Amino acid sequence: MTEPNPLHIRTATPDDVAAIAFIYGYHALHGTGTFEEEAPSNEDMADRLARVHARGWPWLVAEKDGRVVGYAYAAQFRDRAAYRFAAEDSIYIHPDHMGAGIGKALLDALLPASAEAGFQRMFAVIGDSANMGSIRLHERTGFDHCGKLDKAGFKFSRYLDVVFMQREI
Repeated sequence: MTEPNPLHIRTATPDDVAAIAFIYGYHALHGTGTFEEEAPSNEDMADRLARVHARGWPWLVAEKDGRVVGYAYAAQFRDRAAYRFAAEDSIYIHPDHMGAGIGKALLDALLPASAEAGFQRMFAVIGDSANMGSIRLHERTGFDHCGKLDKAGFKFSRYLDVVFMQREI
């Protein structure tokens, strides 16, 4: 029997920018997974998408019932030539769909897409050591803990740690 409303993972397009901006904006304004404190404009998100695509890196969306319910992308870990084989992932889920396995589906698709783009190792740089959803997602997908930066950020009137995780891809 097929799932009545299957999740579809595909490459993001410029038509997805408004949905991507909404999802990320929600997390910027209400969450600690990103240390941005303001929601970027659609134009800003379009520029980010274009930069990732221009480098040949993967940016995926999860679609359910014709709506984008999450996205994930991989980009070079740091902007120095020696990092060219190391990626950092970013995964954000629509607030109405968190905890439904969408992040896992996106990360499962992002890993091979990142390998195809030439990356050999992926890092997760997780905002807030209390972000157990993201930490558990990465653990379930084969990431190992490799460090923590204490009080690296300050958002919502409190200090936030950054958790580092990694895996081969």
